Amino acid sequence: MSVVIPAYNSAGFIGETLDSVFAQTFEDYEVIVVNDGSPDTLELERVLARYMNRIVYLRQENSGPARARNEAIAKSSGEYVAFLDSDDLWMPEYLSAQVQTLNDDASLALVCADAELFGESIHAGQTFMQRWPSEEPVTFEKLLNMQCAIITMCVVARKRALIDAGLFDERFLRSEDYDLWLRLAQRGERFAYQHRVLGHRRLHGASLASNEQALFESQIEVYQKLLATLELSPDERRAVERQVERCHADLDLHLGKREIMAGQYAQAAEALQRANLYYHSHKLELALLSLRLAPRLLRRVYHLYQRLLMRGMTVAV
Repeated sequence: MSVVIPAYNSAGFIGETLDSVFAQTFEDYEVIVVNDGSPDTLELERVLARYMNRIVYLRQENSGPARARNEAIAKSSGEYVAFLDSDDLWMPEYLSAQVQTLNDDASLALVCADAELFGESIHAGQTFMQRWPSEEPVTFEKLLNMQCAIITMCVVARKRALIDAGLFDERFLRSEDYDLWLRLAQRGERFAYQHRVLGHRRLHGASLASNEQALFESQIEVYQKLLATLELSPDERRAVERQVERCHADLDLHLGKREIMAGQYAQAAEALQRANLYYHSHKLELALLSLRLAPRLLRRVYHLYQRLLMRGMTVAV
């Protein structure tokens, strides 16, 4: 078993992360930490000093988590690879339960457990699978349509399956994990869910996943890559093309909201009109009407809505 941890700007968290790894009831594993050209390297290595006799420590120029994970996999010796981000935590029985699932079913390529969300978010206290329910069995189409979701910090996979699928695409700074899960599923590899909370996923503004616009843009790049490189059936190709359209609409919706808050009402209307070509939403039609008739009032209402959301309140708009 090889535990792979990319590290970037994580000196304040990685000690707690490693403590959760070394508290595992399962004992037969190695830990590989990859410093991805982190600007806090001096502080990171100060924290790592007390773990150096228990980890394999690698350094690379800043290239993103995909290359960091690939470098660690190349140096790994285990049959299984467990992925953990440098600010997240595992419960003590995590590895034992995940390895048992893979040992019990040799046809599985990977198993994904659930994680409780904590930190700077209104979703703290919920679990990943509560926020993003998944329908089994996992298929390429379900991953595309967001009917299945995989949380990478709770994945343990067979190394051979990862290598055969081509590992992580190092061109992607974000959504590199989503790209790999899609490729594995399209190859017919089998996934399983461990419907137990076995980890803790930290939510904070510094994480790569916190930039919503960049996430939509990276998903579009993933879908375009799949269309260009995979041998897709006609149904699979249509499904990917639909997701490209959906992602462009989501991006336009995000940009429209941002422009409303910036007081750029003409640009907001253009973005929301593009989004509504996909959504055909009465709410968006009302927002567009409000932009024409009372844009400042719409901005104040939306600002209030955002404040209520940040306080964990729900409102009907």
